[in-house]
Amino acid sequence: MTTTLTKNLTAAACVRPARRLQGRRYALLLASLLLAGCASQGAVQPTAQAVQPARLGLAGGPAEFPRDNWWTQFDDPQLNRLIAQALADNPSLQEAQARLRQAQAAVGVAQSSLEPKLGAAVNSTRQRFSENDIYPPPLGGGIYTENQALLQGSYELDFFGLHRAQLQASIGQARASQAQAQAARVLLAANVASGYFNLAKLDAQRAVLERTLAQRRHIEKLVGDRVRAGLETSLQQRQAQAEIPQIQLQIEQNAQAQAEARHALAALLGQGPQVTASLSPSLRALPMPALPTDIPAALIGRRADVVAARWQAQSALAGVKAARAAFYPNISLTAFAGYTALGFSQFLAAGSRAYGVGPALTLPIFEGGKLRANLRGQVAGADAAIDLYNATLVNAVREVADALSSRRSLQKQLAQQHEALTLAEDAYALAQQRYRAGLSNDLSVLSTENAVLQLRQAGVNLKAQALLDDVALIRALGGGYAAPQLPALPGDGAAATAATASGGATRPSSMR
Repeated sequence: MTTTLTKNLTAAACVRPARRLQGRRYALLLASLLLAGCASQGAVQPTAQAVQPARLGLAGGPAEFPRDNWWTQFDDPQLNRLIAQALADNPSLQEAQARLRQAQAAVGVAQSSLEPKLGAAVNSTRQRFSENDIYPPPLGGGIYTENQALLQGSYELDFFGLHRAQLQASIGQARASQAQAQAARVLLAANVASGYFNLAKLDAQRAVLERTLAQRRHIEKLVGDRVRAGLETSLQQRQAQAEIPQIQLQIEQNAQAQAEARHALAALLGQGPQVTASLSPSLRALPMPALPTDIPAALIGRRADVVAARWQAQSALAGVKAARAAFYPNISLTAFAGYTALGFSQFLAAGSRAYGVGPALTLPIFEGGKLRANLRGQVAGADAAIDLYNATLVNAVREVADALSSRRSLQKQLAQQHEALTLAEDAYALAQQRYRAGLSNDLSVLSTENAVLQLRQAGVNLKAQALLDDVALIRALGGGYAAPQLPALPGDGAAATAATASGGATRPSSMR
């Protein structure tokens, strides 16, 4: 007996090192697989870099940006009402809001992957057990009802950050959708304001055209009188008559343009054409805004489309992290508890209780190149997203530069038009004085008025263009969008990140 005990102890002592050695082998194999997975995908990296603001000539430091309700600065109750109605009823804006809600719901789906799962399963199966399976007779060959009522739970530990990266990608998309919804709001308000000022321009042009038509008819009458008196030839009469249908044509074209402008405004409001039929806009003389000398990086970085592109790039980079994490093991804890029995008589008895708990590990070993191809696709998507951000930023800089250039040029044109109109009105006043003194005739006065009418028409166009340029500049500078702190992208420096984030801008009392 002593010999037998000694042999058993010796065997047990030999088994323990063998088990320890086997455990070490498994650990070594797992570590080797992890290293192999890491080595197989580490060389696949995004190469695109975010463009530096200084490279585009953007100025650093604080800058003033438009107010969120910038259109109230035009001091026009009709415009305020139109934009408020458009923001409430426009279908495109409602679509953007729906997409935002969809993206926010996707964040909730991704968040659920980090939470424990709990479920219940109840089943009852009538079956015949095989005589040649693991159950010997009398179970084998018999027909029984197998009943189960189990509460099942699981929790993924997410050691390698797969689900956290997926959550960050969803958050990035949600924030991009939020910025896109704001971009749609800014664009809608700008389009309504532009359409309103365009309609005001057409209305003012019609008033000048109607005065011009009355003047041309008066000239034609005077020329006819002079022809009958033998002071003019029929050539001058035909020339005077030809100008009347030309002005009438311009008036009709103006009426058609006004109708189309009203229809476009109604569509922006999400309403039928009758909504804007009674609208009577007017061009208001407003003081010129103070224009920045440089294009401020803080304002460009606040534009909703730039913010959206930046968050999309961040989401794509998070997708790369998730694709890398897919190479590593997925470790989870599972547990169950409940009742299981053959037949119903003992189904809920104490002896039918069953429970279990333990870890589960899944490790991708051979996927036919699926994981690596997915990683390459995510990396390419990240490069594309960063390049799109750069393109959006460059386009934003161009739009601001165009708006500033147009506004500066318009300031000079308005000054030149004002000077020319003043001189023409002085000449017209002198012609009227000469006529009242009997030194000239009606025809001379009306001919002098032609220059005044032409310059007034040019003044209407320039005044409307000034308002349209104001709207374009406000939209190009972000339209008052208050962007949150933005994520960093590859290629960002500390200064660039600070300049692009919202902290570099200050809110003024007015842009005007």
